[in-house]
Amino acid sequence: MKTLPLDDEAAGLALAGGKGASLARLARAGLPVPGGFHVTTDAYHDFVSRDGLNDRIMEAVSGMPPEEASRRIAALFAGREIPAETAAEIRAAHARLGEDVPVAVRSSATAEDLPDMSFAGQQDTYLNIRGDGLLDAVRRCWASLWTARAIAYRAANGVPQDEVALAVVVQELVAADAAGVLFTANPVTGARDQIVINASWGLGEAVVGGQVTPDTVIVTGTGGGNGGSGDAGGVGDIVEERVGDKAVMTVLTSGGTREEPVPEDMRHRPVLDPAQITRLARLATEIEELYGTPMDVEWVRKEGTFLVVQARPITRLRQQVEEWNDSLTGDYLWTGANLGEAIPDVMTPCTWSLVQIFIGEAMSTSALPGFTMVGNIGGRFYMNLSVVFSVGHALGMRRRLGAVEQVFGRLPHGLDVPLLPASRWQIIRSVLPIAFTLRRRIAVNTRRMPGFLATARRRCEDLRERIAATATTAELAGLWEAELLPYFVEACQTLEAAGRQGGNILVMTRDRLRRLAGEQDAEAMLTGANADGELASLGTIVGLERLAAGEIDRETFARLYGHRGAHEFEVSVPRPGEDPRWIDARLAAVPANSGRAGALLDHQRKAREAAWSRFAERYPRKVAETRLRVARWNAIVRDRESARSEVIRAFWALRAFVLRAGELTGHGDDLFFLSIQEILTVLRGDDAPTARVAVRRATYERYAALPAYPTLIVGRFDPERWAADPDRRGDIFDARGGGAPVSDTVTGFPGAPGVVEGVVRVIAGPEDGDRLAPGEILVTTLTNIGWTPMFPRAAAVVTDMGAPLSHASIVARELGIPAVVGTGNATMRLRDGDRIRVDGERGTVELLEP
Repeated sequence: MKTLPLDDEAAGLALAGGKGASLARLARAGLPVPGGFHVTTDAYHDFVSRDGLNDRIMEAVSGMPPEEASRRIAALFAGREIPAETAAEIRAAHARLGEDVPVAVRSSATAEDLPDMSFAGQQDTYLNIRGDGLLDAVRRCWASLWTARAIAYRAANGVPQDEVALAVVVQELVAADAAGVLFTANPVTGARDQIVINASWGLGEAVVGGQVTPDTVIVTGTGGGNGGSGDAGGVGDIVEERVGDKAVMTVLTSGGTREEPVPEDMRHRPVLDPAQITRLARLATEIEELYGTPMDVEWVRKEGTFLVVQARPITRLRQQVEEWNDSLTGDYLWTGANLGEAIPDVMTPCTWSLVQIFIGEAMSTSALPGFTMVGNIGGRFYMNLSVVFSVGHALGMRRRLGAVEQVFGRLPHGLDVPLLPASRWQIIRSVLPIAFTLRRRIAVNTRRMPGFLATARRRCEDLRERIAATATTAELAGLWEAELLPYFVEACQTLEAAGRQGGNILVMTRDRLRRLAGEQDAEAMLTGANADGELASLGTIVGLERLAAGEIDRETFARLYGHRGAHEFEVSVPRPGEDPRWIDARLAAVPANSGRAGALLDHQRKAREAAWSRFAERYPRKVAETRLRVARWNAIVRDRESARSEVIRAFWALRAFVLRAGELTGHGDDLFFLSIQEILTVLRGDDAPTARVAVRRATYERYAALPAYPTLIVGRFDPERWAADPDRRGDIFDARGGGAPVSDTVTGFPGAPGVVEGVVRVIAGPEDGDRLAPGEILVTTLTNIGWTPMFPRAAAVVTDMGAPLSHASIVARELGIPAVVGTGNATMRLRDGDRIRVDGERGTVELLEP
């Protein structure tokens, strides 16, 4: 059979090609397509099989460049007539459409309009064809299978040249007054719930060929693409509309088509009215539901009636993503310092939902009605300093806002901090009840803290064992409600109490000692938090040395210290205690630094004793009181670090919970891309939340591929646009424009006193820690507990982020390693191999001559 009716059941890919098979499917479904017929691939095969034509085609394709082969093959086709029996069938099929009906003749290859490859525009189309011109148009369509572009495209996509064939679709030509293309998903953003319509005057060739700027209308769709719901309610609501400058249009002539100028009064007039837009959007929805995938559709309009002349799946459609960006909620100052240093990664949705619970319990004053102090910007954790400054202004505490820098790091000189859009009295009325509640809460949780810290490790181990032993989803959900959530909440509340106890004693004691004893002696006197009980921040390096010395075994190390790591808040990442390779890698580095941590601690003990002796000589009457203050200071630091460690241990139990939920439900690691509330919904038998996993995973991967964002963000921030800017800054982004230039000097907070000269080693992440050789100066954006094993090798530490109470400062001070933290620009100004002088007492970094 050399021809088939347009809607024939036999008109599949093999006989009718991609375009023809699609039109046949539309016609059989009763959708509006112009009448016509197919010239099948059997007709093509019969044509090329005669007189060795196919062999000569293959010789040209395999032995010549595409351009030369195309010219040779075109000449071969032009010199041959279509076989008489095929010509007779084509004429008869055309006659059945009516007397000398003008038609469109379109190529339809067997390797086009496929879900993964469109081959759009690779073959030819001829319009307004009549009479004997139809046979010539069919032959030219067959020849267009071998254009240079088509040959090269197939080669690039791995399609064998000898396996393709061409059908031809012949359809009644619609004398359209308007035409265009539409996409049932937004091809730019990937949004499946939007339909994008392009429209222009005349036939559609000017739009498809790019000769005109069409109208563009974005309307609401069903968001289907997977079979649809059949409910078109709300489809066609206009989201965005742009009227193009439609300078030319394709019109019919007696012998074909031509381009002519659009009349001036039509150039800037919308082609479609709202009712037509809605009708076209509903037609698009029907087509998508028929195919079960987002579609690219060519349409025409004649006298108010719409017809479809082509439909194919959208290829390489950008994966739909969500927007995780709380900077869009207002013009605020956000910082990634402090807690952001402990959560340095792009968070999975599961982790973010758990962090929100953590913040609600460990920072119960972090929200005012209508405002929040924490946010998710491009998947990363930020804190809203505009809340802190607004409260300080409202309570008349502007002078005390300098203490914010002790916690969150230094703000650029002259930075105008945007305040909340709320009156002073609104803020006071919101803050006072929170303050009274907080005092009672802290008092209660401080009394409970010793008991919690004494039992937390065993409690976590027991919960992990019981999670692993759960046999049903209902049992696991019940364990969450009855025990795991209460344990997690208590850990968070204990951390809040540990950090709040003593009021401002951490800042005040340090400032008082510095005034009395000077910077260097004050910092030495404040060390020793590890002497009266292990400081959790030092646990990993002390534990590794104990393991290397044979004092403890690997199981004990994993149990005591295996919950701490560089990515300890991110529940999708294995804990060091789960990963033997992590322990092996750290143990391999211990021999080169054997006893280094112990030696540093011993050296710092001697420096501390000498500083106390000098203090006693100068202030004999203040020694006893000062020792009590420092002991209290150390106890608070130790409690805070211990409580933080137990919160992280709780996150290990939370990770175990999600892993077990994935096993019991069969959803595996997909559950990391759901919130904890959605995971509980799945455990209770409703799988609906899992439909969001693909979009969430794509969103996570999109943000994770970007570099770490600036420490400070002011106003609305676009992570992708910032990352694409060659002049981007890693210290600050200010949407208001302007801002201070990047300083040529590197200065920051005195993190730990001492002066040292050495070679710079810029380390991007703890996974690259083996690049740091003993005696080099560690320069990085931030550090957290996962960086601690590197510290004994470092001659000094310099960070972009940080403050006197940050991880780098505490650990460096205890080990007696000079540190300068919160420079803002160290990684922008320093390079591997630079020789620098670090002064941890003055907070300066000096670049030395080579």
